[in-house]
Amino acid sequence: MKSFMQKFGKSLLLPISTIAAAGIFLGLAAALQNSSIVGEAFVNLQGVQDFIGFIRKLAGLVFGNLPVFFAISIALGMAKEEKATAAFASLIGFLVLHLTLNYLLGLDGITAETTSVKYLMENNGLSQIDASIVNAKYETVLGYFTYRMNVFAGIIVGLTVTFLHNKFYKIQLPSSINFFGGKRFVPLITLIVIPVVAFISYYAWPIVDTVISGFGKGIEGAGAFGPYLYGSLNRLLIPTGLHHILNQIVRFTPIGGTAVIDGEPVVGALNIFNAAIASTTGVGNDIVAIGSRYVGQGHMLSVMFGLPAAGLAMIHCAKDKNRNKVKALIVAGIAASILTGITEPLEFTFMFISPILFLFHVIVYGFGFMIMDLLGVAVGGVQAGLIDFTVFGLLRGMDTKWYLIIIVGIIIALVYYFGFRYIITKFNIMTPGREDDVEDEDGIPAVISDDKLSSTIVDALGGKINIVSIENCMTRLRVVVDNPNLINEKVLKDTGASGFVRPTKENIQIVYGLKVDQIASDVKAYLKSI
Repeated sequence: MKSFMQKFGKSLLLPISTIAAAGIFLGLAAALQNSSIVGEAFVNLQGVQDFIGFIRKLAGLVFGNLPVFFAISIALGMAKEEKATAAFASLIGFLVLHLTLNYLLGLDGITAETTSVKYLMENNGLSQIDASIVNAKYETVLGYFTYRMNVFAGIIVGLTVTFLHNKFYKIQLPSSINFFGGKRFVPLITLIVIPVVAFISYYAWPIVDTVISGFGKGIEGAGAFGPYLYGSLNRLLIPTGLHHILNQIVRFTPIGGTAVIDGEPVVGALNIFNAAIASTTGVGNDIVAIGSRYVGQGHMLSVMFGLPAAGLAMIHCAKDKNRNKVKALIVAGIAASILTGITEPLEFTFMFISPILFLFHVIVYGFGFMIMDLLGVAVGGVQAGLIDFTVFGLLRGMDTKWYLIIIVGIIIALVYYFGFRYIITKFNIMTPGREDDVEDEDGIPAVISDDKLSSTIVDALGGKINIVSIENCMTRLRVVVDNPNLINEKVLKDTGASGFVRPTKENIQIVYGLKVDQIASDVKAYLKSI
């Protein structure tokens, strides 16, 4: 189960990274169409504004089709081999799911017309509020009127197709029909199984939707304590990598909030934030804040102020003779944190060394989300680094209250700096640069040259024969090995790894930071060459 959840969480990163980039373009486009920011003269340049409007449409395409992207991404990330076939079958499965739901709804007389607010008010005697609630349960997806399942539809299809693919992509059929065997069988079995899944979903989804909505209302009723719980739990899950799953639940389900934007119901923190930014009808920052309470400003306090201050404290607590080495390690992590919101290179310098430091970080991180919500800040962004702060804060004007992030951020930085210094010195915690001098038993050089990096990593993992699979997420090289006893963490540390996570005995995640993409590509290429 742990291995499954690790792969599942990793597979969600591809669409999320696309969202992050699309969101930045959307924020820039919104700013360039705001007369209070760029002036009336610029807004009245028809050709320029038409082009900017097209950019907004492109970004809207990404957000509007996120469920199908999830379906494809999960199949790509979790298929053992023949990943292209799995992705193709997943797209077919997604269409079949909604076609089947559309057909079943039609049999019961549930259509776009019979669920419109006007029809429900005139023919069913519902009030406008009750009619809107009923109407919000349905939507049109790729031309099919269906349940409003959001990314759950993509997740259901992706997981189902992945199971079918991994089970049948090598199947052998009788020779007379073996043309349809192997990978060609996967789309065929998808066409058979997904309608059954859709039939079950037709009756199960209304129940699931009610439960999720209930949780959402409960968290909404908790006020600012809801963001605190989310922030704290998010950091607690960082060592396992399962924070990605928590993020998607909050970003794309009613647990992250609900709102009506341009007459359409929107659920999920990130959906609300993006829909509000994309709207051209002047959505107020009170609506934007519903989404940004879980997406953006709370994380900004930590990545732009708190963790860099913690890194500075660790540098100052290092032994004098080791301080330059520690600076090289931590300053790179500070830069990644401030600019992009990637925190793991910094967090892994203390996460497993000291549970006390990690718990301190978890508590203060959660408070950052709560404080921003109480102050009504409306600055969002997926990565929540300096780039997002500029695009979604500074460029959107003073109404976002971006200045409060700086004010509170300075206070948070002081709390992190003095808190870390006190805990490190009080409990004599061996953060980087404070370790006792140890003889280098294996004579491994402190820096591995680029041309030998891949071979060194493979050897440290027990050699090619010991490596079952190797993939990467945003900051970690995720490896499955046959014999975990053959892994040499000391050598891996010398390759630039800042930490390790072992969700199971056979799984090891090596934290390399933003350079992991290139490392993963080089290691895969090396494995093919030997």
